[in-house]
Amino acid sequence: MKLKTITTADGKTYAEVSDGKPLFIGDDGKEIAFDAPGTVATISRLNGEAKGHREGKEAAEAALKVFEGLDATAAKDALAKLKTIDDKKLIDAGEVEKVKAEAIKATEEKYAPIVKENETLKGQLDSEMIGGAFSRSKYATDKLAIPADFVQARFGTNFKREDGKVVGYDQAGNKLYSKARPGELADFDEALELLVDAYPQKASILKGNGHSGGGGKPGNGQGGGKTITRAEFNQMTPPDQAAKVREGFTVTE
Repeated sequence: MKLKTITTADGKTYAEVSDGKPLFIGDDGKEIAFDAPGTVATISRLNGEAKGHREGKEAAEAALKVFEGLDATAAKDALAKLKTIDDKKLIDAGEVEKVKAEAIKATEEKYAPIVKENETLKGQLDSEMIGGAFSRSKYATDKLAIPADFVQARFGTNFKREDGKVVGYDQAGNKLYSKARPGELADFDEALELLVDAYPQKASILKGNGHSGGGGKPGNGQGGGKTITRAEFNQMTPPDQAAKVREGFTVTE
């Protein structure tokens, strides 16, 4: 990515700006306006979200304190030892399997609630962070013609919770990095935009006026030129809305 410049008649070179923002040209040829104030504001917003995530994590940890003192590793060791019982030490060979089965069952029943509770808490945290990111996404609201839950249904598997942050991945399983902040992971909205740009049917989910260039309209046969107004779309039930999206309809304002 390089800075876009202009040269004046007197031979001086200056950075080209748009709305007060310096323009850069990405490897894909697209112009990127670096928004320094916006970046600072985004960092502030992410700090606020991080605080909410931290508080959620602390609440989850507090819920797990009820299980303190229970050692899952010790339980696994106990099960392993039960399987190596010397049958010769028991008079009735028929009792060996019975004792093993009862001991294993008792141990599994004891620790099953812990395993279930841990999985439930992890699922709730993932759902809050990733689902919340979709519902709060400015890009999804401003640029996409389908509701946030539909967007999550399509692209939700491309995001994971890692170290308290939501990280985006492309279809090949690679982390998505920011074009405006080289070397840093893309924030949620930028990662979502990258995924939408790479989506073969993107014309059917972009708003009619929400994308510049050829991507904002059905192209190369995508969408078949079928459109539906925002008012008509909003009056449909969620299943009917999903059907229209699958059929390649573009929602217009």
